[in-house]
Amino acid sequence: MNGVLNIYKPVGMTSFDVVKTIRKLTKVKKVGHTGTLDPLASGVLPICIGKATKIVNYIMNDFKVYECKLKLGITTDTYDREGKIITTSEVSVLEEDIISCINSFKGNILQVPPMYSAVKINGKKLYELARDGVEIQRNARPITIYDIDILDISLPYVSFRVKCSKGTYIRSLCYDIGKKLACGATMWSLERIQSGKFNKENALFLEDLKETNVNEHIIPIDVALNDYDKVKVNSNVEKLLRNGVRVGDRRLLNEIQLNKLYRIYTYDEKFLGIGLRNSNGLKLEILLL
Repeated sequence: MNGVLNIYKPVGMTSFDVVKTIRKLTKVKKVGHTGTLDPLASGVLPICIGKATKIVNYIMNDFKVYECKLKLGITTDTYDREGKIITTSEVSVLEEDIISCINSFKGNILQVPPMYSAVKINGKKLYELARDGVEIQRNARPITIYDIDILDISLPYVSFRVKCSKGTYIRSLCYDIGKKLACGATMWSLERIQSGKFNKENALFLEDLKETNVNEHIIPIDVALNDYDKVKVNSNVEKLLRNGVRVGDRRLLNEIQLNKLYRIYTYDEKFLGIGLRNSNGLKLEILLL
C-alpha cells in the first residue's frame, strides 16, 4: 500500500499516536506524518504510507494555515495553556493596538522557537532540556507570515487565521504578540485547517478510518504531488534515470525549465518519481516506481 491519507487529528493525540494507529490499520510498517501537531492542537495531518514516506519533505515544505485563539495577560513556560504559568498581567490594550500589533508580524520575520519544541541543539531536543529545567539561548530562524486575518477580539481572547511557511511556531507567534503588547499572551487553542494542497474540508477524521475503507481514501503518490508539472520520457531515458544517471538529451531538456521539480512518467503512464533539471541535465531526486 502506497499513498497519502489526509487525516484530521483530534485534540489529545500526538502526531505519532496517529502514525501508530494507521500502522495498525494498514499493517504497513513504513508510515510517517508530515509535520508535528501538538496534542493540544487539532487539524490536518497528511500521513504518508509505504513508498510515499519518501515524499514527506516535499509535503512538509508547503505552506500551512491555522486558526488560533490566544489569551492575553498570561504567559506559560510552554507558550500554551497546558504549561506552567510564568506571568499574569492586566489587559488594558486598545483593540486598534491589538490589530496593529498582529498585522506587524506579516512578511519575512525572525522567530525564536519555544523551549518546548523538538528543535535540536547539539544533538539534544529542546523539550528534553526544558523538562530538566534547563533553558538555553535559541537562535532566531527566518519564517514567513504570508497573511493574518483577525477573526474575533473578545478580551482577553483574540482569534485569528494565519497562513505561514514551514517551521513557523504559532505558540511563539502568540508569545511574541503578547510581548509586543506588553501584557503577555499564550496560545489557547489551535487548529490546522490546511497543509499545502491538503485541507480540512477533504480530511478524514481519524475515528472514521477503518481497515475496510483505507483504500477508498488513500491518495496516489503522483496525485499528492500534482502541483508539480508532468514530463514524459522514452524507455531509453527511463532506464538511465532509474539507474541514477543524469540525462543530458537536448530534445528532452528543451521542454523543461532549469531548477524546477517535475513529476516524471514513462510514455505508458508509469510514474517514475520526482526529477530536477540543472545545467548538466535531468536526474531523479526520488525514484518512486
